[in-house]
Amino acid sequence: MTIELHQDDLPEGLDFGDCVAVDSETMGLNLERDRLCLLQLSAGDGTCHLVQFRDSDYRAPNLKTLLNDPAVTKLFHFARFDLAMIERHLGVTCRPVYCTKVASKLVRTFTDRHGLKDLCRDLLGVEISKQQQTSDWGATELTKEQMRYAASDVLYLHRLRDKLDGMLAREGRSALAEACFEFLPVRAKLDLAGWADVDIFAH
Repeated sequence: MTIELHQDDLPEGLDFGDCVAVDSETMGLNLERDRLCLLQLSAGDGTCHLVQFRDSDYRAPNLKTLLNDPAVTKLFHFARFDLAMIERHLGVTCRPVYCTKVASKLVRTFTDRHGLKDLCRDLLGVEISKQQQTSDWGATELTKEQMRYAASDVLYLHRLRDKLDGMLAREGRSALAEACFEFLPVRAKLDLAGWADVDIFAH
């Protein structure tokens, strides 16, 4: 594992290929109250790039160019939350997207355990720690433990996508998954607009 920490933006010239794994760390889980502190990105090559936002400086032109690129799939676990945070703070609507949590719920119907830790253990035989999940991500200096935790949230997503794609194809649910992924940016907009806890499709 290689971890590179950047302040406020990605350096120029980084190539993430046609799919970049993305995750966020925030001050909390309230979209209106809590700020975006960190974005993690990986091309699935064992290297994680951390972008730490200081003093709520979200200009980040290089990062926004990457997230806006329609030729690059943005790969998440629980994309709904990350997409909303990115939209609110960076002003970017990410497309296209893939969510390993949604894919798992569509195809691993034999379990109700769809967390990243569960997927890594069940599909890859990898144990990851969630010990730093509730630490202070707004700290000026991140600890090595925080950085390792943040990196683990994106380093395995490409491998998980490959496993889940095979299962989706086997069960005939690939098209259904793709339709869900296409809707996720809209679902994030609904969350930001006040419909987070309302099922607008209900009677």
